[in-house]
Amino acid sequence: MGMRLVIQRVARAEVLVDGDVVGSVGRGLAILVGVRDGDTEADAAALARKAFHLRIFEDEDGKMNRSAQDVSAGFLAVSQFTLYADTSRGRRPSFIQAAGPETGRRLYERFVEALRVQGAEVATGRFGANMLVRLENDGPVTIILDSEDGR
Repeated sequence: MGMRLVIQRVARAEVLVDGDVVGSVGRGLAILVGVRDGDTEADAAALARKAFHLRIFEDEDGKMNRSAQDVSAGFLAVSQFTLYADTSRGRRPSFIQAAGPETGRRLYERFVEALRVQGAEVATGRFGANMLVRLENDGPVTIILDSEDGR
């Protein structure tokens, strides 16, 4: 397993820190970004390309055939180390597979940068903060991508 994304197609989403909205998006994608120990900048860039071109918006026939780029959707990217929770040894999750804070921040920021380079409008949470994420999942549509799923 490599870097992991949980992508949700949303009607709107926002992230709050201490009661203040720090990032929000209307129609678009809310993306939880998990960085694993051993992930690379190439993983971050590849997943950003895949997310940007992922065809999960409906066309005129109601089929998921359009990408965020095609429909001018926005992105809300939130760092989420708990995507690497390991509960194989009981009920209390271990996060030993998650990257440390320095690597996690660097690769999360690289992912956001790689989305922006493609022309995406990207709002973010605040790395390492206790965040409240509010969203309206549209569909619902939720997709999980791992960097090892192909580029």
